[in-house]
Amino acid sequence: MTIDQKIQAVLTRLEQRDRRERETGAPREVRLRQVSPEVGRFLHTLVLATEAQSIVEIGTSGGYSTLWLAAAARAVGGHVTTLEIDSVKVATATETIADAGLVNVASVVSGDAFAFLKERAERIDFCFLDAEKEDYEAFFDLAVPLLARGGVLVADNITSHAEELAAFVSRALSDDRLSAVAVPIGLGELLAVRLP
Repeated sequence: MTIDQKIQAVLTRLEQRDRRERETGAPREVRLRQVSPEVGRFLHTLVLATEAQSIVEIGTSGGYSTLWLAAAARAVGGHVTTLEIDSVKVATATETIADAGLVNVASVVSGDAFAFLKERAERIDFCFLDAEKEDYEAFFDLAVPLLARGGVLVADNITSHAEELAAFVSRALSDDRLSAVAVPIGLGELLAVRLP
C-alpha cells in the first residue's frame, strides 16, 4: 500500500486544517489552498500508471498534493521536486514531507519556479501545475518543452477558474505536441500527455 498510516495521518491533518481555514474565512494568501482528496488520489494513480521518475510540482502550498505524488513516486522509484515561492509555505511543506516520512523522495525548492524551469535541462515525466492562475500560460510555455515523450501535465482549477483559464485550456487542448482532455473531478483538471 503506497498510502501508509504515517502518510494518511498527515493527509488527514492537512485536510482538517484546510477545512478550518475555509470555515473561518482565512485570507486567501495564508490558506493552504490544496486539492481535494479525490484529486490527490487522481495524481497518485497517474504517477503509478506512468511510473514517472522525474516529477515536478509547481505550487507546493502546505505539501498536500506533494504527499500524494511522493507516495506514488516512492512506489515506482521516482522523485518529486516541488516548487514554492512563499517561505512560510516552504516551511510548512518541508515539515509535512518529513512528518510523512517522504524526505527521500520529495524535495522542496524555495524560490521562483520560472527561474527553476528556465534553468532546467533534464526531462520531466510528470508535471503538476497548481500555481497562480495568471501564470499558467507562462508555465505552460516552460513546462511542455521539458516533458519527456509520454510525459504528463496536469493543471488544477480549470473548472473553478474557467473564465480566467479559458485561453490556457484552449491552448493546451489545441497544442499539436499534446493529447489533452478536461477531467471533471475536483475543481477541474486538465490532463495532457506529450506525444511521441
